[in-house]
Amino acid sequence: MNPGLAALQPYPFERLRALTANVSRADVSPLTLTIGEPQHAPPPDVIEALSRALDGVSRYPLTASSDALRGAIARWLEARFGLEHVDSSAQVLPVNGTREALFAIAQVLVSPGSPGQVIAPNPFYQIYEGAALLAGTKPRFVGVSAENGFLPDFSALTADDWQACELLYLCTPGNPAGAVIPEAQLQALIRLAEEYDFMIASDECYSEIYPDEAQPPVGILQAAHAMGNTDFKHCLAFHSLSKRSSLPGLRSGFVAGDADVLKQFLRYRTYHGCAMPPHHQVASIHAWSDETHVVANRALYREKFDRVLPILEPVLAVARPEAGFYLWPETAGDDEAFAVHLLEQCNVSVLPGRYLGRDVDGVNPGAGRARLALVAELEQCVEAAHRIADCLCRG
Repeated sequence: MNPGLAALQPYPFERLRALTANVSRADVSPLTLTIGEPQHAPPPDVIEALSRALDGVSRYPLTASSDALRGAIARWLEARFGLEHVDSSAQVLPVNGTREALFAIAQVLVSPGSPGQVIAPNPFYQIYEGAALLAGTKPRFVGVSAENGFLPDFSALTADDWQACELLYLCTPGNPAGAVIPEAQLQALIRLAEEYDFMIASDECYSEIYPDEAQPPVGILQAAHAMGNTDFKHCLAFHSLSKRSSLPGLRSGFVAGDADVLKQFLRYRTYHGCAMPPHHQVASIHAWSDETHVVANRALYREKFDRVLPILEPVLAVARPEAGFYLWPETAGDDEAFAVHLLEQCNVSVLPGRYLGRDVDGVNPGAGRARLALVAELEQCVEAAHRIADCLCRG
């Protein structure tokens, strides 16, 4: 078997189930703030388009998806990030959600058997680690902490580290802290990628959840374009409808950027057998072509932060993120004990921060924090905040 399988760690939610299996929970309705699964109603027009297109299941879809879908994505990229021209036939590839593509890209880009060739933030989305291990290498983690504004601290990396790198995973806005990597830092990383010949995989699935309509987060393709890299060499951006449009079950996203790499990725995916179903493609065209529902979606998250933060701030060291829908508070002690205590006292589930990180030199940057996903309806989030505040006040 693939030896990387033995190195895979239990997924965070599996660890949480084991931690809480025998916990006696407070006798009130459960409220879950653990998984980042949007609970807002999906756009009705998209659901209607999906149902009207069901006759498409009688045909095999193309791995590259339809011209219409790639065109809709290219137009969205141009409008959202101020790009002059995106070649929909060569620089865009629809995928079945960013999770699938973020994993698969490592299988294309990484040479097995050479440890340290994948660099990733820590804490991180667990797919980055699994992708590296199953591609036959080990990730090199870069710490993300409050001291660095919750941005990856690349200062400890040497020229040898960059020389060994084949793939750099970024997450901007970040999971779990929501920090946005500035354009200047993205451009510095692109210059490193050009110098040392590695690829940047920028996970931007939270890019459309942000507080200020006038200041959307910058993306890797936008940063490349601004520095004259209009072919997006060494750059791949991953986007999804899961968070943007509250459509996690549609499993629809895309990767865009370097045409040479996408040509090989398409070849890989042709063998991998992961074409997007035709009716999902039709629904996705409608979703990427409409911004009204996205603006409304952002307003819902904005209201949650406005309502929840004043309740939690007196009892937790917590702050509004730059983007995304997570809170990343300090737990003032052991984060596993914190999660167990909330379950026992108020039946609110949160994710211990250490489950999203790894020990590096004896330090796990997620330890002593918890991730709270504000994805439920407004009143449920407010109720959860009140319960947490009451519980922590009681001690």
